[in-house]
Amino acid sequence: MKNIVIAASVLVAMICLSFPVMAQEKESPFDSFLSNFDYDTRADMKIDSKRLITLLTEKKAVLVDIRFPEETKAWRMGFGLFIPLNELPKRLAELPRNKIIVTACPHKDRSSIAMAYLRTKGYNARYLTDGLIGLAENLRGDIAREFLEDAGLVKP
Repeated sequence: MKNIVIAASVLVAMICLSFPVMAQEKESPFDSFLSNFDYDTRADMKIDSKRLITLLTEKKAVLVDIRFPEETKAWRMGFGLFIPLNELPKRLAELPRNKIIVTACPHKDRSSIAMAYLRTKGYNARYLTDGLIGLAENLRGDIAREFLEDAGLVKP
């Protein structure tokens, strides 16, 4: 049995070597993203909640909560879009191309996946480094009221 496996492996290798090398597949958007990844990209793909709050107030960014529906039913922010990570590919049309898209989850694992995906689709995307938990911490009490007023989400 061992000899048959070895002979089959040798035969497959010989067949593969006898054909000309196939043209390399076209580079995928993710391949391109990785090939061009550098320190500038690394810095540009991140945003913390304090900077996000400023950009939201200036209407330069959109927050996208990419958690599962069960998580957003349990608790969520009173603003932003709610697009679960697994629905992102079919809901891209809901995202504005003229704003920074900031993806968020409680920490940053899923939001970094969403950011990378959106960048391969041509969006100016970043992920929230301190997550929704950090954002909630930065939007407590008077800060929350002032943010909502400044962003035009509630009247003063």
